[in-house]
Amino acid sequence: MTGIDLDRSALTYVAIGDSFTEGVGDPGPDGRFRGWADRFAEHLAEQVPEVRYANLAVRGKLIRQIITDQLPRALELRPDLVTLCAGGNDLLRPGADPELLARILEQAVRRLRAQGSEVVLFTGVNIAGGYMRARIGLFARFYLDIRSIADRYGCHLVDQWSMAALTDPRAWDTDRLHMSPEGHRRLALKVCRVLGVPADGDPDAPWPPLPPSTPGQTRRENLRWAREYLVPWIGRRLTGRSSGDGVTAKRPDPAPVSPAAGE
Repeated sequence: MTGIDLDRSALTYVAIGDSFTEGVGDPGPDGRFRGWADRFAEHLAEQVPEVRYANLAVRGKLIRQIITDQLPRALELRPDLVTLCAGGNDLLRPGADPELLARILEQAVRRLRAQGSEVVLFTGVNIAGGYMRARIGLFARFYLDIRSIADRYGCHLVDQWSMAALTDPRAWDTDRLHMSPEGHRRLALKVCRVLGVPADGDPDAPWPPLPPSTPGQTRRENLRWAREYLVPWIGRRLTGRSSGDGVTAKRPDPAPVSPAAGE
């Protein structure tokens, strides 16, 4: 597809999803997570005189929760542009069904496109190592379904699977589940590139070489990660809790966005 039409005086952009879209891993100066969607909205504001942006995403949410809680509000706002990423949390749970998740996603896309909104969908990153190794096939099946949905409904597709830069550990936060500030910055540039929004920077620029690490350092880092992140995550799963319990959307209503400063 071609990019979005930037020759307009105003544009309303709504982001829906989970922690990926909320921006977890990219803390801003005000203590609130920033993330790729905020960064993209700022780049968009460099090109369109008035950008009104709402971010309804909440960490930890499953796809049905996103469709139930966030989609009606997004439809109510009648946005020009919607970014939609959901299903990752579902795929981490036992018994995940990629085809069922795709059908749920397709229903949301159908409603947004019927209303006239431009829709942006996402594949995930091709990270097949570590704790993701056993589930990478499920993720790959889901991403193929997302590609098909994008084709059928004329959606824009941000293909993170092809972004080798996002497989570098420096693109990820210390929890190894959410992107780092640099990962979010690069993804915002990728979204700009897909939508034809001019922005300085190359999302696929090579990283500088990593200093070598010893097996002992790697082992200590893995143990620390398991203690600080993996064990608490398993604990939440076993007790039916979510990282999003008690969390509300950071931008529930469309508000004006200022252009990016020096990015």
